Amino acid sequence: MAGVYVHIPFCKQACSYCDFYFTTHLLNKADFLTALLSEIESKPAYLNNQVVETIYFGGGTPSQLETRELNTIIDCVKQHYNVSEKPEITVESNPDNLSRDYLQSLYNIGVNRLSIGIQSFKNEDLELMNRAHNCKEAEQCVSIARGVGFKNLSIDLIYGLPNSSLKDWKSNIKKALKLNPEHISAYNLTIEKGTPLAHSVAKGRVNIPSDEEIVMQHNTLVSSLNTAGFEHYETSNFAKKGYRSQHNSSYWKGTHYVGFGPSAHSFNGNSRSWNIANTKKYVDSMRKGKSYSETEILSEIDSINEFILTGLRTVEGINLQHFRSNFGEKADEQLMKESQSSISKGLLEKTENRLAITSTGKVLLDGVTAELFFE
Repeated sequence: MAGVYVHIPFCKQACSYCDFYFTTHLLNKADFLTALLSEIESKPAYLNNQVVETIYFGGGTPSQLETRELNTIIDCVKQHYNVSEKPEITVESNPDNLSRDYLQSLYNIGVNRLSIGIQSFKNEDLELMNRAHNCKEAEQCVSIARGVGFKNLSIDLIYGLPNSSLKDWKSNIKKALKLNPEHISAYNLTIEKGTPLAHSVAKGRVNIPSDEEIVMQHNTLVSSLNTAGFEHYETSNFAKKGYRSQHNSSYWKGTHYVGFGPSAHSFNGNSRSWNIANTKKYVDSMRKGKSYSETEILSEIDSINEFILTGLRTVEGINLQHFRSNFGEKADEQLMKESQSSISKGLLEKTENRLAITSTGKVLLDGVTAELFFE
């Protein structure tokens, strides 16, 4: 199987914590769509006719596009790629964009999964993050989506927010579960350099929780969602049975994917490429037939480290049989040697064919992973 990712860079306004590529200017939207369709038409050989099982619209805010524009993009992908009969088609969206008419149109064009950026059900948090919606809209959009027929809904939440308490976080989890989504993605807030939030933290205008408080919020999340019947199948992702994100799961399994739009990434097993993170330069490059991306050929060490990184993020862990088959006995011996310290500390667990992060290790995943990396 293979996946298609489409980056839609447009946002209504800039969130204070975000460092993904986006633009709040819609004036060049028509030119962007022309360039995007041209890129889609130019890359079918990249996936070598593999069956595309997932189409994912990320951003930015894909729901800033009209549904007819999204439908044109979907039709272009289906025309030029070997798309399965019933692909998972996900659109990232924000509550303020999701009117009943818009949701009905999304459903009618074949979108069958929504990823809704709720982030918090507390208005003070939403104002701090400069989100365009309020908590009432967050709750209403889920109800409306159910009413038009959506049966696969994911909501995003953020913990470790400035000035937040464990009580606040428990309230967020409770409200999320009341909406009964099939999937929840929950992320620890990262203070990214250059963002307005980073500036506020540096100036002492807001206080971020301590590491101990963040760990408590994380553990509360895991415990609450496990009790509610969610599988913690990847570091930041929880799903009811049968509702894992097929598209995101493909990243962690090393499945090939092709990305379209400014800042989009592609991976075909041997190399990784990424498009320029600037809409105007992307459009101009496509119009003039110039290069708009960079490519990195993966070395064996790169491939090993990626296998380790993606494997440890999932509940299945690293498949040791596949690791040996792909990289040989010497690499396997080195991996086992480097993993002993984390195993002895209870951060990793090993079975005959599996090396996986433990519940204790999940909080320290980045450090555990870094210790296993080959040089």
